[in-house]
Amino acid sequence: MSALTDTGVPARVHPSPNHGPRANGAQIDMVVLHYTGMQSAEAALQRLCDPRAEVSAHYFVDEDGSILQCVPEARRAWHAGQGSWKGETDTNSRSIGVEIVNPGHEFGYRSFPTAQVAAVIELVSDICRRHGIQPWMVLGHSDIAPERKVDPGELFPWDRLAASGVGHFVDPSPIGSGLMMQEGDSGQPVEALQSMLALYGYEVAVSGDFSTQTKHAVSAFQRHFRPEKVDGVVDRSTIETLHGLLKRLPSLAS
Repeated sequence: MSALTDTGVPARVHPSPNHGPRANGAQIDMVVLHYTGMQSAEAALQRLCDPRAEVSAHYFVDEDGSILQCVPEARRAWHAGQGSWKGETDTNSRSIGVEIVNPGHEFGYRSFPTAQVAAVIELVSDICRRHGIQPWMVLGHSDIAPERKVDPGELFPWDRLAASGVGHFVDPSPIGSGLMMQEGDSGQPVEALQSMLALYGYEVAVSGDFSTQTKHAVSAFQRHFRPEKVDGVVDRSTIETLHGLLKRLPSLAS
């Protein structure tokens, strides 16, 4: 382990020039997980360290479980881009970004190796402990940018992270029959759905109209919390799983 890393887990420094100050003294309260989405780990790491690309992340986790720190945690890495969570739009200033090597949906999306998942668990657990990050603030890129991103995707084992004490998760309600809501619908049930999604943190207008934005938010939610079926269509399983998560938020617990 290099003495120059912030984390207490085994890691090496591989510096990227792509970072800046955290805006307005923002406090770190989020971890955002990504997949690299490129054909090789080498190409992804090169891009994260290329000043012309203007992208970076604090940590890079390879498939063999090895970890590189590319940006000091005190600095604002350029990993999240345009997005929002709980009404905050400068997610880069308040987050730690972790890139997880995987070719992604464009280049042959595949399951994440056991060693890699174990390294992510150890790393994120350490980050959360040191910064006091709450479990429900460990997110995927698709959660904060549902209209643009799908990573780390439906194969990422959020349930395994939660079983190790990392992140917020409930066992998803089983998928059954019965369509409840979909794009183009409107009315009070749609408004209630939007309110629940917004309460959890997703950027969605509470309008009562099941818009394209709402469909993207539903898809992102399913990708993270009900990955067996990701279609942006609201069924009973989606509603029950979302309700179960909200019930476990301390601010809403009775």
